[in-house]
Parts: sequence; C-alpha cells; structure tokens
Amino acid sequence: MIKSMTGFGRGEFSDGKRNVICEIKTVNHRYADISVKMPKRYSFAEEKIKAQIKEQMKRGKADVSIIVENLTEGDITVKLNTPVAEQYIENLKELKNGYDLAGEIDLRLVSSMPDVLKVIPDVEDEEEVTAVICSAVDIAAKNLDEMRTVEGEKLAEDLLMRGELIRDIVKKIEVRAPLVAKEYREKLEARIKELVEDKVDIPEDRILIEAAVFADKANITEELVRLDSHMLQLKSFLTESDGTVGKKLDFLVQEMNREANTIGSKANDLEITSLMLETKSEIEKIREQVQNIE
Repeated sequence: MIKSMTGFGRGEFSDGKRNVICEIKTVNHRYADISVKMPKRYSFAEEKIKAQIKEQMKRGKADVSIIVENLTEGDITVKLNTPVAEQYIENLKELKNGYDLAGEIDLRLVSSMPDVLKVIPDVEDEEEVTAVICSAVDIAAKNLDEMRTVEGEKLAEDLLMRGELIRDIVKKIEVRAPLVAKEYREKLEARIKELVEDKVDIPEDRILIEAAVFADKANITEELVRLDSHMLQLKSFLTESDGTVGKKLDFLVQEMNREANTIGSKANDLEITSLMLETKSEIEKIREQVQNIE
C-alpha cells in the first residue's frame, strides 16, 4: 500500500482529569524526523510519543503539537515566591518615597510582578499522564495515516497513468527505430549520387558497410527494452508492494532517466528525439511525485 508523506491528523482524548489535544502535520523528508511541541512539565512523555508515531510513519518530517487542558488541579501547584515578593515591595517603597510618587503598593501590583507567583509542575503519576497523552496521539496518528493512505492512492493512480503513457511512447519508438537505418541508407545513396552526378561508380558494399555502422551506433533496442521493464517495475512497486517503497522508486526514476538520455543521444532521428523529450517530461513528473511517497 502506497502512502504519501504529506498529511494531517488530529486527536482528542480526556480521562476526566485532563483533556489532551494532539495535532500531527507531516511533509516529505529523506528519513523519519519527528519534533514534539508540548508543555515542559510533560516532557517525560516525549520519547514515548515519538516511538508511537514511528510505528506508523517510516519516512517524513512530522511536527507534533500537544495541548493539555487540566480539568483538575492535580498536575500543577501555584506557589508564592516570598523572597522575590519582599524585594519588589521594598524596592517599590524606596522608589515611591525617594521620588515622592503617588499611588499605592497593593496586591494587584505586586502579584503581577514576574516570578512572584510560580506555576510548579506537580505530576504525581507520570505513567497515567503518558497514557492519556498517548491516547490522543494514537487517535491523531490513525487519522494521519488514513489521510496519507488516501493521498498515496491518488499518487499511485497518477504514476500508473504516466507509466502507461511512457510505455505507449516506447511502442511508437519501437515502430520508428527500424526505419531510421533504412532512411539513412536511402539518404546516403541520394547524397552520393548528387555529389558525383553518376560520374563515379560507388560500390554497393561500401554503402552497405556505412549503413551497417550507422545502424549499429543508432541501435536502441536494449535501451527500449530496459525502459519498458522499468515501467513494469514501477507498476509492480505501486500495486504489489506492502511497505515503504519511496527510496526504491527514487532509484528507479534515476534508471529511467539514464535510459531516456541514452536513447535520445543514440537515436539520431528527429521523430524519436521528439518522443524522448515527451518521455523525459513524463519521467520528471514521476520524479516529483515520487518525492512525496513514503
């Protein structure tokens, strides 16, 4: 089953104490690269989250966002930082008296000062919290996987269509290729007659040898067979493989390009060159699509 590396999944889970929202966004990448953004006090769950996502994502870059909404006071404790508060009060009094400023030093002012009130993580049961977070991650990962699978099916359909299109072009070239040497011989004979104007007899075997040399240099049979074989292999990867095939497809596209370039350089025929330009255009589209396959 072909999967796209691009997708999005969202999951939400609540255990009555906490409500956890997880969002996962993925894009293409050579390897599996997962980054997690979550409240620092729950960082103990990060490795478990990454391992959970890697079970379903073998390649791609994933940005994971975790939001934890506490429904009770179990995970946090707010404490007064008395030494800091006292220093603020003393300095404010000095500022007020020293410059004869109006205004009161009240609770609202002091409590709004940085670090007077501190939120301290107080997670009593890390395993319990990890399980809740991972439940949300599991829902998000499954939704992500469904989207990536749907996108993968669309990619596979497009690639199969382009593979068949290239195979049709190969068949046209196979019909055209044998005629190239014949036309070259006819043009060679006509050109020689034009130059010598029937004043010199040109041995037939010399023309045959020259035509044979050209035919050998312009022979693209092997390349056409290999290119067609690559298209069949592409179809096999897309319809029969169960797992990650992105890297295999990337290598296969390189081989397609190699054969197309060789055919274009050896053919020495405008019609075949035109067909190969069309082929290379389709191969480039295949290459672009393959970059998004896991």
